[in-house]
Amino acid sequence: MKTLKVISLFLTLMLTSVVGAQQLPQFTQYMFNTISINPAYAGSREKLNVTALHRNQWAGLAGNPRTSTFSIHSPLRNDRIGIGFSYINDQLGFEDTNYVYGDFSYTVPLSFDVNLSFGLKGGFTNYTRPQIGDGLDPDLAPVNEWTPNFGAGAYISSDRWYAGISSPRLVKSNVRSGQFVGLERLSYYAIAGLVMDISLDFKFRPSVITKFTNGAPATYDVTAGFLGYEKFWFGASYRFNDASNFGAFMDYQVSKDFRLGYAYDLPTGDLRPYTGGTHEVILIFELGERKAGIFKSPRYF
Repeated sequence: MKTLKVISLFLTLMLTSVVGAQQLPQFTQYMFNTISINPAYAGSREKLNVTALHRNQWAGLAGNPRTSTFSIHSPLRNDRIGIGFSYINDQLGFEDTNYVYGDFSYTVPLSFDVNLSFGLKGGFTNYTRPQIGDGLDPDLAPVNEWTPNFGAGAYISSDRWYAGISSPRLVKSNVRSGQFVGLERLSYYAIAGLVMDISLDFKFRPSVITKFTNGAPATYDVTAGFLGYEKFWFGASYRFNDASNFGAFMDYQVSKDFRLGYAYDLPTGDLRPYTGGTHEVILIFELGERKAGIFKSPRYF
């Protein structure tokens, strides 16, 4: 009975995606991949930032979700302007969704140590699906469609705290094949975090992200992160509501320019006995020197 239950649950997830809507993926290490959801973050690191992330969700289940992201962003000579590029590939069973978007931000200093940035994201979403079945049903014909979209966001930060709101996709888009309709739902994000000193060598960094999607349950991720000796990030997180799970992560600052991280999630619902959990790997590379000025302490966001 448990096997039938989990098969039914997974098939429901697949069918919901096929006949319903595409949703942007979520990440355990969202706090290190902010550009994927908020264009106002572009250039905020004050140097060239390159981030790559791969997520293998519910490992062990056939057709499980797999997501890869790549982003690059940097401030321009006019350091109030930031530009970036974001790419996401999201695979679920026989479906393949690609998001190819450019990012632009403009920053307004509010005080000596507080910046407010506004951002725009624009590009294309590509949805592909192979032929399903014998080819006689037009609803199951192959699909390969590109649809334009845009998003917006705002991000406020100092060297010790940050907050932001964004919607990476502001236009509902459809893909059709016969009677099949795939709708890209609108999602809205709110993020926040801060850093507090525990001792001379250790810092505490709590953070939270909320996601609201039309026609889907809201999700809330709460994370408790720690930084030791400016080199080791580690912590734990919990996601409430949609596909609730417990997660843990560890990052290591290999060198001044390069950071490597790993996260592991374990679902707390019906899927738990049938999957080895979720694995997530992140690589962060930064190049260049920050300009002297507003932020003088190490960047934690």
